[in-house]
Amino acid sequence: MQRAKDTFYITLRDRIAALNPARTVLVRGVVRPAVLVEENELAVDFPPLNAFRLRWTSLEVDSHGLLPLVKMRCEIRYATAGNSGNGSMDRGRMMAAMDAELAEALRQIPQRALKTDYAAFAGPQPERTNIFWGDVQFGVLAANGDQLERTATVDVYSYQEAEER
Repeated sequence: MQRAKDTFYITLRDRIAALNPARTVLVRGVVRPAVLVEENELAVDFPPLNAFRLRWTSLEVDSHGLLPLVKMRCEIRYATAGNSGNGSMDRGRMMAAMDAELAEALRQIPQRALKTDYAAFAGPQPERTNIFWGDVQFGVLAANGDQLERTATVDVYSYQEAEER
């Protein structure tokens, strides 16, 4: 399952970076595309704004086929306070831009990627199967002080190969 999670993260990160190279975040002194996996980062009281934060929330395994089919739900949380140069009055436009980037990244064809083992000693190693995902579901827009926040969800599927068990 870790390989599927890593593959989804890398795919989404690369697609967001291609759509908007300016969407970056500073994490521990390194500027990188603004897509983070919460379980891989240090816990913080104030998560970065204008970044997509992935959180894996549920897991189901269907063992009736030749290979077990794994379904994982990914929550994608993001927030913006707008641009301070505009007195934060553009936060609605900035949230709409993030909604559009996320929707476009997840709807790009193909809605799949070759599952890859990114932890292999020799570097990324492709697996035999793909991951694939359904349509993104956008949650209600919430206001929290001067910030707008949203959580989107997407179901990610993969076949669990023998080496992963």
